[in-house]
Amino acid sequence: MSRTIIFANGNLPNLEKARALIRPDDFILCADGGTRHALALGLTPDLIIGDMDSLPAAFNLKPETFIRFPTDKNETDLELAIDHALTLKPDQILILAALGGRMDQTLANITLLSNFQLATFDIRITDGVEEIFFCRDQAKVEGRSGDIVSLIPWQGEVNGIFTENLRWHLHHETLYPDKTRGISNEMTADVATISITSGLLLITHITGN
Repeated sequence: MSRTIIFANGNLPNLEKARALIRPDDFILCADGGTRHALALGLTPDLIIGDMDSLPAAFNLKPETFIRFPTDKNETDLELAIDHALTLKPDQILILAALGGRMDQTLANITLLSNFQLATFDIRITDGVEEIFFCRDQAKVEGRSGDIVSLIPWQGEVNGIFTENLRWHLHHETLYPDKTRGISNEMTADVATISITSGLLLITHITGN
C-alpha cells in the first residue's frame, strides 16, 4: 500500500508514537514548517511545499526538494501539500502535527478533510495519540478495547448511524450537530465499525497507553 505522510506545522506531542507510524517506503511531504518534525524524527523530506517562511535552521537538501509559493496566497501550506499529495495517487494519506497551537489553524486543518474531492481517498489526521477522519459511508477504527471514540455530526445531522464494538451502540440512529450524544464512546474490541446512510460524520479516536 502506497502512503504519503504530510508533516504540518502544528504540535507533535509524542515523537516515539509518531515514529511508530512511519514506514520505510513512505513518501515524506512537508508543509513548510512541518519540516522540523520530519528532521526531529531523523527523516529526509522527499518534498517541501509552502512559502518557506517557517523552515527550521539551515539544512542541506537538493533544490528540487522545494516547491515555493508566494507568501501572499489564498491557501495554507497544508492545503497546498494535500493538493500535491492527491497528484501522487497514494492509497493512504496521513497528516501529522496538524493539531494544537493556534485554534484557527487546527479547525481549518480539520475542515480541509471535509472537501468532497477527498471523498475517495483514505486521508486522516493523526499523531500516534489522536486520529481524526471523516466517514461518508462506512469506516473502521483500529485500536484497543477502552480507546475513546467520538462521533461528531459535521455540517448538519447524520442519519442511519450503525456501530459495532462500541460500548454505547447506535442502531440506525441520528446524531445532531447541536447535541453531544456521540462524544466519548469506548471501543470494546480492537476494531470498531461505523456506517451511516446520509450526512458527514467526524470521527476522533484517542488511543490508550
